[in-house]
Amino acid sequence: MKKFNLLIVFILLTTIISSCDKDLLEQVPTENVASTTSTETTGNLFLIVNGIHRSLYIRYGAQGRTGISALMLQNENLGEDYVNTARANNWFISTSGWQDHTNVTSANNLFPYRTYYRIIRNANVIINGAENATGEEAERDAALGQALTYRAWAHFQMVQLYGQRYMPGGGNSQLGIPIRLTPDNEPLARNTVEEVYAQVNQDLDDAIAVLSDYNRPNKSHLDISVARGLKARVALVQGNYGIAADFASQAKEGYELMDNDTYFNNFSDYSNVEWMWGSFIQEDQTDVFGNYGAYISRNFSSSNIRGNPKAISSLLYDEISDTDIRKRLWDPTGEHPILPPGIEISSRHSRQPYTNQKFIAAGTGDSRMDVPYMRAAEMYLIEAEALSYSDETAARQVLFELASNRDPNYILSTNSGQALKEEIYVQRRVELWGEGFRFYDLKRLDLPLNRNGANHSADLISDVFDVPAGDSRWQWLIPQDALNANPLLVQNPL
Repeated sequence: MKKFNLLIVFILLTTIISSCDKDLLEQVPTENVASTTSTETTGNLFLIVNGIHRSLYIRYGAQGRTGISALMLQNENLGEDYVNTARANNWFISTSGWQDHTNVTSANNLFPYRTYYRIIRNANVIINGAENATGEEAERDAALGQALTYRAWAHFQMVQLYGQRYMPGGGNSQLGIPIRLTPDNEPLARNTVEEVYAQVNQDLDDAIAVLSDYNRPNKSHLDISVARGLKARVALVQGNYGIAADFASQAKEGYELMDNDTYFNNFSDYSNVEWMWGSFIQEDQTDVFGNYGAYISRNFSSSNIRGNPKAISSLLYDEISDTDIRKRLWDPTGEHPILPPGIEISSRHSRQPYTNQKFIAAGTGDSRMDVPYMRAAEMYLIEAEALSYSDETAARQVLFELASNRDPNYILSTNSGQALKEEIYVQRRVELWGEGFRFYDLKRLDLPLNRNGANHSADLISDVFDVPAGDSRWQWLIPQDALNANPLLVQNPL
């Protein structure tokens, strides 16, 4: 039977893993671990776990397809708040024009499908082999819990792309993606959206149960707070607002919101007190022109950044209070007269209005930058949005805790109903700009794409200013390579 050869089973046989710790840069070549012994011991299970951690920031083919950060950038480019200011070397321009995910042969359409299933398959190696691995139970639970969390997260990310929108309160019998629970390549039919979400929730519940005593060495690893945070994300999409609020509240326990000085000068550091999960890119593992910072930072000297510095929508910028620290992360003139200490923008960098300095790379010649996958701020926003459906007083208070941290002049909201929700949405758009959420948010809220009246260039978005809610283009097409490899798959409406 034909295998989908773009999806590998054992990441431990194909990559070099790291402890992911900034202080202890111990490296273990996974090629030294035979596949037959990959799950014999709990130590070997952790080799696979660390391999998955590492896989989040390695290149899969072309330069613009480096790990999860590239998938985050795809999602941002599909929204209205993230603005390309020029073509530069053309990366992600076709994504902004909604061309890639509606083209079955596009490598950028295949990239998420391949990447997430690779993570799922390698998580399945651990999940299916952990029971018989010799070693300490605590180590087994830690490996198993992280694998379950990864499997849940990857299925969740994929179903939001390739499946139809989850309908809160509906039957959700529409097609999602195949649920893969074993580390093989056997063809599987697409499960319903409801079935995928049920499996995601089961995996997260199982992960939370076994991660209760796990103390991770750093934020590249997944602990119970991350599993709870993902549970909150999933519940918000499903419209299970009580569950979303509860798990978001639990997830942010023990985390603080960063102060304004840190937000302005040192946002992109996963030791930041409010980062819950992120990747640290070691100097000897950098993908210089493929890193997150090579596309979204303001200062790295790549043709992409120099020619196409990334900007915020002028309309969203105007929504930010002048006393909000986040307003200083974008410059309407593009000159950026005040930068964090030691940071410069060279004379070769194009100056464009509304460009960002939220994301700062290590230097003009070093694109490394820690990649944020989950922050406590997101949990405040999930909790506030979820509570707005049942307890507006509590929702206003949670929103106040976040917004007043960013803006000392913020006053407790008096909004209610849809106006309160809209206030929360704006806070979410500003807070999470560039972190890969906007396409997902538009889809889950059943909102249209509307880029009108802002600083978008028609040429750079292929004149795609509007996409109605419910349009078939909100579902990514199943890649042709996947269809060729799996005769049980059926395509989304073209």
